[in-house]
Amino acid sequence: MSKPAVQLLIVDDHKIVRDGIRSLLLDHEDIHIQAEASNGKEAIEILQTQVNIDVVLLDINMPVMDGLMCAQKIKEAALNVKVLALTMLKEDQHKRAMVEFGASGYILKDSGEDDLVNAIHAVAEGRPYFSDEATAALLRQFISKKNGEPIKGMELTEREKDILRLITDVFTNVEISEKLFISVRTVDAHRRNMMERIGAKNMAGLVKYAIEKGIV
Repeated sequence: MSKPAVQLLIVDDHKIVRDGIRSLLLDHEDIHIQAEASNGKEAIEILQTQVNIDVVLLDINMPVMDGLMCAQKIKEAALNVKVLALTMLKEDQHKRAMVEFGASGYILKDSGEDDLVNAIHAVAEGRPYFSDEATAALLRQFISKKNGEPIKGMELTEREKDILRLITDVFTNVEISEKLFISVRTVDAHRRNMMERIGAKNMAGLVKYAIEKGIV
């Protein structure tokens, strides 16, 4: 007896990405795209009404509600779905946070069809899946942290730059969350990730970095 098809929700703010994923999965009858969303807020609304979704293929950087916040809300609500993060190689700083927020794994956006299919089935069956390139990047991050070294060659995301600019303008986490429509916890996570990555010991270090890099 064959297994039922995996019911998938694709969450990405770029329609061309969603269309590309749909095209890749077109011939795979064991994976059915149940719904699509362009941001985390839409994804949560879909999950609250469609209880038959098995896996959420979730982009990280999105407007309105990003993937980190969406994964966190899914975890807090104990929704019965698996999260597979869809990442870019340069988003090393977010991969660990996604796992902490309940993601079962992550796959790079430039992965091939076989990797994507294997990843979806793996997390649907309760097995973690981490693409080789992304795992190597996360391992580098772990080693750098263990050695007390700042992690080199990692640029801040546009969202982090927005948060950093507001930090330099002396806005609080609560005020930043209201301006960017994200949770206070997400702001704090971004702040801690930035400090860890650039080797800043305090807020003064973050401000100094922002000035040196021309972010403000």
